[in-house]
Amino acid sequence: MKDTPAPAGPAEPSAETVETVETDAGPARITWHPARPVARLVLALGHGAGGGIEARDLRALAAALPAHGATVALVEQPWRVAGKKVAPAPKTLDTGWRGLWPALTKPGLPVIAGGRSAGARVACRTAGELGAHAVLALGFPLHPPGRPEKSRADELLGTGVPTLVVQGGNDPFGRPAEFPGYERGRATAVLPDARFRESAGARTVAGDGWTYELVEVAHGDHGLAVPKRADITQEEALTVVTDAVVRWTGSLVP
Repeated sequence: MKDTPAPAGPAEPSAETVETVETDAGPARITWHPARPVARLVLALGHGAGGGIEARDLRALAAALPAHGATVALVEQPWRVAGKKVAPAPKTLDTGWRGLWPALTKPGLPVIAGGRSAGARVACRTAGELGAHAVLALGFPLHPPGRPEKSRADELLGTGVPTLVVQGGNDPFGRPAEFPGYERGRATAVLPDARFRESAGARTVAGDGWTYELVEVAHGDHGLAVPKRADITQEEALTVVTDAVVRWTGSLVP
């Protein structure tokens, strides 16, 4: 493993740092955003198959969560570090995630495994074996676009740990109402600001032996982008994401 300063920003105790981790799938990379003033958990976030850690929701969480006691670790899979344009098979993604897990647990804090899209699937599949404290799934790809019969719900429902899904209301990979048990869910308010109550809500969805919570980002697509004509701005949509995750992590690790 090798630690090097991030290219941007001054060197200070809370500055972002970059760590390279050798795995059986090749070198992976972790960009650490330390909690301030004191860390109580690590939130590890992997990217999707179509992009990297520059995704808007990953960046928003890395900016917002450290002030709430969460050290955010943005994880780049070996294929991205190597400059490849196409993601490998899920098995290889899982291998890369397993290989860097010891680095995520090194601070000795509870680790919430998370990611967006393909990264969310990796976190779900490996949570139990790696001992994740919980799972955060951003834009979980419930099925390929237009193929609802190709459901990946078993990955989501099999985490065995508390799980939060943050899903765009217009995500072609699975709209909130398509998720298992959603219609039976119990709606609860997420945000104190009444302006958001119609555009964001949490459902605690339970079935036989499984429970997860789902927060909808109204009008959001798979990348949680909202159209200009929507009744919330992009900034407000990202606030829905960050406020929901702050609330949820606070309930898990007070």
